[in-house]
Parts: sequence; C-alpha cells; structure tokens
Amino acid sequence: MEWLSPENVVAVTTALLGVLVSCGVLWYERRVPRRRRIGYRVQMDTAIGSSVRAGRPNFRLGLFNEAPEMADATLVLLRVENDGSQSIAGDDYTGREIHGLSAEFTGRTVRAIAVTQPRGAEHLMDHFTAAAGMRHSGAVIHLPRVPLNQGQHFKLLVLLTGGPVGGDITVTGGIRDGDVLPNRAVPTDERLPLFSRAARLVTVLLTVCVVTLASIIVARDDDRPPMGCATGTVTLTGSTAFEPVLTELAEKYEKDCAGSSVEVDAHGSTAGIRALADAGAAAKGGSPAMIALSDGPKPGGHPALREHRVAVSVFTLVVNDAVPLRDLSLEDVRRLYRGEITDWRQIDGVTGLPVRLVSRDANSGTREVFQRRVLHRNEPASSSRDCVTKDDPEAPVVRCELDGTRQVLAAVAAHEGAIGYSELRAGDDLKGLHRLTIDGDAPSVDTIGTGDYPYREIEYAYTYGRPPADSLVSAFLAWMSRGGGQDVITAHGHLPCATPRGLRICGEDGP
Repeated sequence: MEWLSPENVVAVTTALLGVLVSCGVLWYERRVPRRRRIGYRVQMDTAIGSSVRAGRPNFRLGLFNEAPEMADATLVLLRVENDGSQSIAGDDYTGREIHGLSAEFTGRTVRAIAVTQPRGAEHLMDHFTAAAGMRHSGAVIHLPRVPLNQGQHFKLLVLLTGGPVGGDITVTGGIRDGDVLPNRAVPTDERLPLFSRAARLVTVLLTVCVVTLASIIVARDDDRPPMGCATGTVTLTGSTAFEPVLTELAEKYEKDCAGSSVEVDAHGSTAGIRALADAGAAAKGGSPAMIALSDGPKPGGHPALREHRVAVSVFTLVVNDAVPLRDLSLEDVRRLYRGEITDWRQIDGVTGLPVRLVSRDANSGTREVFQRRVLHRNEPASSSRDCVTKDDPEAPVVRCELDGTRQVLAAVAAHEGAIGYSELRAGDDLKGLHRLTIDGDAPSVDTIGTGDYPYREIEYAYTYGRPPADSLVSAFLAWMSRGGGQDVITAHGHLPCATPRGLRICGEDGP
C-alpha cells in the first residue's frame, strides 16, 4: 500500500488538525484561568442642541428648547455589562474609594443621569445610591460596586454639555483577577457574528483540507487496480452449485487485476476437496495455487486443509410441473427418499404419476447438505442410469444420480413426476419445473435466521495450509470474502459471511 499518497497525506493532516483543535479547546477550558471582565460600549452619542460644536444643526421643541445651556447639549447611552466568564461580586472591585467604577466624558460636563436595568434585574437599582458611591462631578460619573452575574448589564443615559459629539468616553476601575475594557458597539442594523474569528479560521482550514482531498480523489486515475490485486494463476474447484458465482468472480477479478488468471474447474465439493489435498501433497510442503469451494464442511481425513467461511447458501427442492404440489411436509420429503411413497397420488390424492428421484452423485456438496440437513440419513442407492427405467427391479422408485446442478434441473424438467434439488438461484431460467416449500417455509436468503427452513448451508473455501500473504490465492480469497467479491455473491442470492447478519449465521451454523 502506498502510505505517502497525496490523499493519505491530506486525510492524515485533516485528522491531526481536528485532534489538535479538540485537545487545544479541552486544554484551554481546563488549564487557562477564567478571568472576570467588565465591558462597556457607547450605544448612542447624539447632539440635542443647535450649536455648530454639536456636529450638525437640529430642530428642538419643548424642554430641549426651553432649558438653559442646551445649545451644545449631547445625549449618551452607555452600556456597562459583565461579558466575562465569571460572576462579579461587590467585593471583587479593588478600588480604595467607596465607588467601584468611574465613567469619564472627556471635554464635556455631566448634567443629568438616568440608570436603567434589564427586565428581571430590578434589584440592581438598590445599589445606585449616594451612600453606595453614586455621584458625578464635572466630566466624571462614579458608579457603585454593583454585583453583576455573567451576561448581566445596566445602562446610563447621560445628558452632557460643553463638548462635541464623539468625544472620548472611558470607564475605569479595578476588578480582582479581571479587567475593565471597552467592547464593540453593534449598530441595530448589523448582525452579530455567529462564530468567533478562531472558529471561522479552523472551519476554513478544515474545509480546505476536505476539498483538497475530494479533488485528489476525483482527479486521480480510477483505472488503477483495486486493493488485493496480485498476479499469477489460481484454480477454483469444487462446488458446482457455486460455479455460477465462481465464474463471474473470476471474470471480474481478471478484468480489474491485470496479470491475474483465475480458472474455474468445478466437479463437485468432495471432488474439489480431494483435488486440493492431492495438489498440496504433491507440492511437498508448499501451498498450491488452488481454492476448493465446498457446500458445507469438508469430510474428515484432510487435516492440512485450512477453512474459510465465505457465504450462506440456500438450496431448494424442485419438482416437475406435472406435479401440482407447491409444498411438502418435512416428513413427506423423508418418506419420498426412503422409498415409502412411489406415486404422487399418495400425497395429493389426485396426481397419478410415479415418483422419480433425480439426485447428485457422491461427490456433491449439495447432496451432502441435503442428507445432513433435511433427510438426517443417506439417500438410497441409485436404481436407474437414465432417470426413466429401473436398472434394479427390486428398487421401490426410480432414482438416478447426475454430475452437476444443471443436469439435475434439466432432468427434472424433462421427466414427469421427477423431483430433485439444487442451489436456490440455479433454476431461475428453466421451464418445466417449480420450487417447493417445506412445511410452508420458502427458500429465501432474506429469511435466513428467522424461519425454520432446513435446507441451507455455509459455503466454505479451503486452501492447503496458509498460502503466502503476497500470493494470488490470498489476494483472491480476501477479495472474494471481504472485498468487492461480496457484491457478486449477493447478486447470485447468497449471504456473505462478512456482513453483520452473515457473521451471526455463519457462527451459529458452523460445525
């Protein structure tokens, strides 16, 4: 794997930036002492006189026009607030005087003061008394030691004379472990910023990283082979029921991975297991380039074969269309294969057709699953080579054995009264036969694990020992079981063991 690829570098940088920012915020919250802070801002400074010194002429009427010395009067609204992270108590003010803060209006004289408080903070007015230090002199207003909770404020509406609009206005005083500083006055037609400058900077940096990563992914060469590609040749053998899946897997892998050759040679599960064991023995300690697929676990006597669970397969009974039955009880299935039912009339009371059992040969994993999961015993001996006439006159029913799933399906479709079995999806495109449910339970991958349908099994892949990690056998096996091959397996009606539901079922159904 190319660890220093551009997308990896950007991805790691983005992740580190996110981690560092998170750690920095946590450190700041836990380690940096929180300070007390009183902020102030001028929310209004306007002329109410007619003097040119006020900045502009205006129209006055009533008290503003009648009161003396109002020609150069100005009106200021000053907001004082606790905009820190801690509450401020009366004894947090550190000045030697009785008052806590002083507001100075440079170049102007204070004529009148009105103090207002927000709704719900009426108790603050109890502190604005002469005894608490509330007074004014010349250009200065002395404010009491007013306790303020976090976010709490009060306002001063001050009438001034003797100076122009826009003169310096400052609030001074001492706060224990804190500051008294101006904050920004926000006009009513300006929106407050939603995020701080630091938050905006981090957001921009993360966005740049993500866009860069996306650009690299979009612009990169998508024709590169997928992860898990290896060169060489590997042979897939074993299950004929799984052969359609293996064929498509081989074609897709060869297309995506240049230099690889995947051959499919399916002759039945047991035959595939034996072929793998023989090839491994001939390799004299090595691991041959071969994978054997088996419907169910391997037979005993092959300790060198290593097991890999690939998928859950569902199998089905199929019957010729001349038999109108759509469901069989599990007991009737067993009676059919014990030879106790020789004519379909014995089940449905109508159809007068002889029973013909079309089965797989002894190398078939599909047959092994049928015997172990459904019959709980071996099938009876073969009595016919052509599935039509008995070679053994003593046999109760015609029973023939065929080499592959497709041959079984063709024989069942061709002979009236025939019944057989196959992998679930194998008979989708054949005419002349239909599937059977067992005790009302339909064969379906969607209901695996929720119903009592018995004819199902894990599809195993076997290798001879542990193949080299860089071999085509290892690469193909990983791709089939956990990579892109899962889509092919799912499309053919199997449930990959690597999926959440498949993991549970493959674990429960294992030997």
